[in-house]
Amino acid sequence: MLFINPLSKFTCLLVLLLPLTGCFMESKTEAQPEQLQKTLTPSIPAVDVVKVTTGFLTPSREYIGTSEPLKQVILRSQTEGQILNLTVDVGDRIKEGQMIMQLDDTLLKASLYKAQAELISLNSAVTEAEAEVISVQAQVKSAMVLLTQAEVDANRLEELYNDGAIAKRDVELAITEAQTAKQTVKSVESQVKVKQAAVETAKGRIKSQKAIIEEEKKRLTYTQIKAPSNGYVLEKLTEEGNLIQPGGEIIKIGDFSQIKIAVAVSELELENLKLGATVEVNLDAFPQQKFTGIINRISPAADSNSRQIPVEILLGNQDQKISSGLLARVKFNKENNPPILIPETALKIGKKNDDKLSNMVFILDDKNSDLKVITKQVTLGKNKNGKIEVLSGLNSQDRLIVKSSGNLKNGQTVKLSAISIQ
Repeated sequence: MLFINPLSKFTCLLVLLLPLTGCFMESKTEAQPEQLQKTLTPSIPAVDVVKVTTGFLTPSREYIGTSEPLKQVILRSQTEGQILNLTVDVGDRIKEGQMIMQLDDTLLKASLYKAQAELISLNSAVTEAEAEVISVQAQVKSAMVLLTQAEVDANRLEELYNDGAIAKRDVELAITEAQTAKQTVKSVESQVKVKQAAVETAKGRIKSQKAIIEEEKKRLTYTQIKAPSNGYVLEKLTEEGNLIQPGGEIIKIGDFSQIKIAVAVSELELENLKLGATVEVNLDAFPQQKFTGIINRISPAADSNSRQIPVEILLGNQDQKISSGLLARVKFNKENNPPILIPETALKIGKKNDDKLSNMVFILDDKNSDLKVITKQVTLGKNKNGKIEVLSGLNSQDRLIVKSSGNLKNGQTVKLSAISIQ
């Protein structure tokens, strides 16, 4: 039996392992310079980049209203009569001047004919009065001739009396006849004035009668009821065969060339309201379409209980597809130029205390082949829900650094992270 010494076994194993140990030690020694080089070379930080956006910290509040036609007109009768024909019904589209209703006009035509006959009679009376004026004027001329002759005779006899050829009584009779002729002229001239006044009175009656005839003609036109404007029949308020009185309702017409939406707006929204400003309107009946309205009227008085202000908005409705009674959702634009909004994380890069914000941000400079960052000083406004307004210092083309894997400084080279916007 062969006996092997344990010490000899250990010695042999040690001899076998020594070459392997040397190999491992040699490899480790060769790797140390490469690791040292990597440790001494600074790593390029990876950054998250986003495009600068604009918006509002608080979204616009939505107000509920109901669509209504621009105008609603109740067509009424202006005279009494029985309805012979009513040509429209609810939902019908009508045009301005279209015949809507015909009333029985028999009595009105009779009144017109009577007034016209009276006018003919008055014209005859005027003709007669004018003939009398002419006759009296002729009498005036005749009396003037007699007066002239009487005055000549009186003068001639007075000369003869002065010569002693005739008696004084003959002169006095001639003078008396001349005075009588003069009085006759005055009397006839007065009759001319009276007859002329009668003519003017008759002519006045003619004018009055003509006015009556025009009134009768106007009343006769009231028997034909026509549409005052374009629109749709919203409601039919009477039927054929009914006897209608002056002021009686016939139909209700809605003008849908534009749509009116009335909403009650919070008093806090008043600073954002301006006549003629555009607003965003959504109609539940047309969920895939957005509408733009215009503020047409702002009430000067708010409701004393709710503190809300009535506002009227107009929508174009050229194709007449928007009807009355639709639910409308209205949002008022706060201003034309919303501010730039950035996340608060962009103001915390390089800060040890994350609760404190700086007024410096980093933007990406990619004009050259190397990506670098540039610092910019900004003026900050309000902040809410991790967003903050930038009043100045940035523009809409800037690409903002919102997160970095390492500390940054102006002009430093960086690389984009996997989630950055390219």
